[in-house]
Amino acid sequence: MESSPPLFDVDESQAALFHALAEPTRLALLQHLSTGEHRVRDLVDHLHLAQSTVSKHLACLRDCGLISSRSEGRASWFSLTDPERLRSLLALAAAMLSGAGAAPTVHEHLHDPRVGGGPADEGDPLDASGPPDDGIPLGEAGPR
Repeated sequence: MESSPPLFDVDESQAALFHALAEPTRLALLQHLSTGEHRVRDLVDHLHLAQSTVSKHLACLRDCGLISSRSEGRASWFSLTDPERLRSLLALAAAMLSGAGAAPTVHEHLHDPRVGGGPADEGDPLDASGPPDDGIPLGEAGPR
């Protein structure tokens, strides 16, 4: 059987980019940064997360080239490096999911044995009934 060449190439940098985009907190950070430049303190207050957690996520996003930072005194200001391309990428992801009729959730993916997940562990806050619905859409994180 004859095979055709791949339609696209993949490399580790693409894997790193998709890894960065695979974390809901990082997506919430990107969404908030789409409103403009923000200090770490602003992001901590908005997401109600520890400063160390926000800084860790910002470092991942910066390493992938999704955000940049500038210093002003003791503060660091963060912004999106290419908001239009990021918007286009996320719109394409939504179109791909919609076109496939898919609407997966992080919980379902993590616990789906078909993709290497398994049933929720006892005591796992994401048990088989799913995460609690706090009524807060992605990007509008409430207290954790």
